[in-house]
Parts: sequence; C-alpha cells; structure tokens
Amino acid sequence: MKIAIIGMGYVGLPLALRFAQAGVDVLGLDVDAEKCAALNAGRSYIKHIPAESVAAFRTGGLLEATTDFARVSGRDAIIICVPTPLKAGREPDLSYVFGTGEKLAPHLQRGQLVVLESTTYPGTTDTDLRAILERGSGLVAGRDFHLAYSPEREDPGNRAVEARRIPKVVGGLTPACRDRATACYSLAVERVVPVSSCRAAEATKLLENIFRSVNIALVNELKTVYTAMGVDVWEVIEAAKTKPFGFMPFYPGPGLGGHCIPIDPFYLAWKAREFGQPTRFIELAGEINSAMPALVVKSVEEILAEQGRPLRGARILLLGLAYKPEVDDDRESPAYALMKLLEAQGASVAYHDPHVPVIRPTREYPQYAGRRSALLAPEGSDLALLVTAHQVYRDHDFSGWAIPLVDTRNCATRPPAKYFRA
Repeated sequence: MKIAIIGMGYVGLPLALRFAQAGVDVLGLDVDAEKCAALNAGRSYIKHIPAESVAAFRTGGLLEATTDFARVSGRDAIIICVPTPLKAGREPDLSYVFGTGEKLAPHLQRGQLVVLESTTYPGTTDTDLRAILERGSGLVAGRDFHLAYSPEREDPGNRAVEARRIPKVVGGLTPACRDRATACYSLAVERVVPVSSCRAAEATKLLENIFRSVNIALVNELKTVYTAMGVDVWEVIEAAKTKPFGFMPFYPGPGLGGHCIPIDPFYLAWKAREFGQPTRFIELAGEINSAMPALVVKSVEEILAEQGRPLRGARILLLGLAYKPEVDDDRESPAYALMKLLEAQGASVAYHDPHVPVIRPTREYPQYAGRRSALLAPEGSDLALLVTAHQVYRDHDFSGWAIPLVDTRNCATRPPAKYFRA
C-alpha cells in the first residue's frame, strides 16, 4: 500500500514514521516548503522525534515529502492531519480541513481511501468534508471512493507508550469504507477498534478530551478551595490515588495547554447549540480552566507584596514555555497567557525552556516571536514562576536561590527558602 499523509506536524509526522516503520511507502504533504525540505534531507524539526528516524526511512525510500497535492493521485490512501483551532468567540475554525479538501478533490481517484484525523465535531466528515470532496472530484463517497474518520491519539514526549500499541478507532461512511480504513491502519498498529460511523468516531475523540478537561477543572477548583482551608491539594491527590478502584488522579496547574484539551470541548459545545442542547458542564469546566492563569498572577502579586515590592516593574522569570514536559510543543501553552497578564500589569517577563530556545510565531501570540530562552539563574529576576514540569526543573537545586519560587506544578524537589505553590 502507498499512502499520503497531509500535514507533517505533531500528528502527521509521527503517523508517517509509524507507517514507514511497518514498511509502507509514505508521501508526506505540507504547505510549508521548509518542513518538506527538512524531511527530504533526513532532518527532524520536532524535538521528541529523532532525526535518525527520519533519515533512516528517507534513505530506505519509504518516506518523501512534497508540497505538490497532485501527487496524491498515485496513492491508495490519503490521511488528513491538519489543525482545527478556534476562532474568536470559541467557534470552530475548520478552514484547514476544508482548504485541504478543496486542494485534494481535483486529484482524487476512484477506489482511493480518504481519512480525516483532525479533531472536530460529529458530522464534519460525512457532511462538510464529503461535500467538498464530491463537488471537486465529481466522484461519490461510499461508491467511487472510501471516506472514513479516525481520531489521532498522540501523547508527545511519552516514551512509555509505543505508537503501534495505541488502539486506533475507525468509523466509515459505509461498512465498506470502515473496513478499508481498518485494513489500512492495521498495517501500522496492533489493534483497530471499528465503530458504527464517522460520527461515532468523531464523538469518541471529543469524549476522551472532554473527560480530561472536566477532571482537570475539578482539581483546579479543589485546589483553590483546599488552599483556602489550609489543605495541601497535592497531598490529598497522592493519598486518594492509593485507592485501587474508582479513582483516577488528575493534577492542578496554571491552565490548559496543547492543541486538544483547551480547544476540543468547545467544538462539541458549538455543535450542540445547533441541536438546542446545552453543554453547561463542558462550558463550566472551560471557564474554570481558563481562569487559572489569572489566579496564578494574583498569587504572584500577593507573594511579591509580601516581599515588599509591587508587581508593576517586577522582573519575572517563567520556567517552562512548552505546554507539557519534555516537548517543544508550545501550542496553547498557559505560559503565554501568564506572560500576557503579567506584562499587562507592568511586569517584565523573561522565560527559560531548554526545549524552546526561541519562540516561534504563533496564531494567538505573534508579539512574542523571536524571544530567546534566558539562563536558568536567579540573577536579574525578582521572582521565578515554574510553569512546566520539565525534568530539568525537577533535578535543579533551587535551594540557593534568594528570590521567591512560585511552583504551579509541585515540581521542585530542592526548593529555595522562599517557596510557594500556586
């Protein structure tokens, strides 16, 4: 089988390597010519993906990258892995999916399989994307070509779980579409989980991420309640997780990050309004999680006041810019929200992150592009704010730091005398 994967980012590239590892001929497509050039030169632009992996499959002839959509015509399957962000007002932005469909449609051939992996609301694949593909190709989905949805399941930086062992959920427009997609993914993963429809598969992905969003919101709210009561929420969680049934630990933090959990719940909330269905639980969780950066900044302001200085004019060192440990992925990172709030109140903010040496352009915070990581040292700062639980911070000896350290992740193992959790 020869496949094409559209979108060589944090989802598409690992998927391409997984298929290549299984001996499948993979063509990667991306609108970014620099990414394609890097892959064709055997280089990786994602920190947790070693260049050796890219180079090996490139040398072996199983991986090639291009910006030319016309080349999908020679492929048996085409998998779409493009971003699905939010617009202002928390409305879905499916422009990347629809734009990809429009570019793909003129080159679609009879018998090909098209799979969408991008997270979205139920109905996107079998209505919106289907219409675009049929209109642009003159072919009929389910008769002339196969159409399916299979949600991505990526956990960047988690080396404990092999990609081939992560079960793949698959739903098709028709049973034949589902079976074709199942056969395709069975080449790369050990277990495929067929479901009844594209919509069931789309809803599965939303459930997975809403589950996390709601439970994180719960512990974030409990953190504020328990702190007011003088109870250490981290101690409580550690004690509770000793229960061998009926409990799963989630941890508080400075806000949500990544391209899934802060965004995906609002895709369902938006679509539910079309059916007149309220999603109060989901939206409340979103409000609680979105409020966390402001609560952290308030704590920073109070801690600085105890040290006899105002937040305005204070020099803050953020420790960690990536949204999760040991990756260079800074999409939707709460560090940006913290940076913006602190600077809006007159603070001067620098950051340190060994995985993000330079801030790349982002959709929401283009003003920070080009900033460089500072030294991991207290000199020149009035307070350090630990945002991401990178291993370097777990290992670092902060005990000699004279400035306050505000830890939002319960991360520091050798804290300074002025140590606070927020």
